[in-house]
Amino acid sequence: MRMTTTSPSSVPPLCTVPAFEPLRVGGAPHRLRRALRRGRRAPALLLALTAGALAVASTGAAPAAPPPSAPARARPPAAVPLVSAPVRIADAATVRLLRPGDRVDVIAAPNSPLGGEGEARVVATGARVAEVPRPGETRSDGGALVVLSVPRSTAAALAGAGVTSQLAVTLC
Repeated sequence: MRMTTTSPSSVPPLCTVPAFEPLRVGGAPHRLRRALRRGRRAPALLLALTAGALAVASTGAAPAAPPPSAPARARPPAAVPLVSAPVRIADAATVRLLRPGDRVDVIAAPNSPLGGEGEARVVATGARVAEVPRPGETRSDGGALVVLSVPRSTAAALAGAGVTSQLAVTLC
């Protein structure tokens, strides 16, 4: 096989690139300004607010952990089995406001004839009401029995608090 060499004269001559204006690519800031100029202020404002909200949401920090003294949650993950906990509520009129399926917080106020021996504390939060007494099923002292669905550990805390304190509920 024979190799041929090319002479310098067979190479095409150099050419110059003609001058032209730089390209301007219309980015998001240009579109927003253009929309504002054309009188589309409401959609442009909505677009800007949405972009700002997404930017803030993507840089948000993880939610803060509850303090270590927080009461046991009665709304456990699906893996934790629930038990029925009968709870004697001191005020029967409050119990009449409840319906099965309601979520309540249970608050314990210490029994004290002098009223100064301790402060009220939350024993359970978000407990689901399973059963409520029928009309007329109240004690002579005005209390009423409510059945709550809670995790076993919360049921134990409720039972202990029911012995030493008067219990009250608040609707969640």
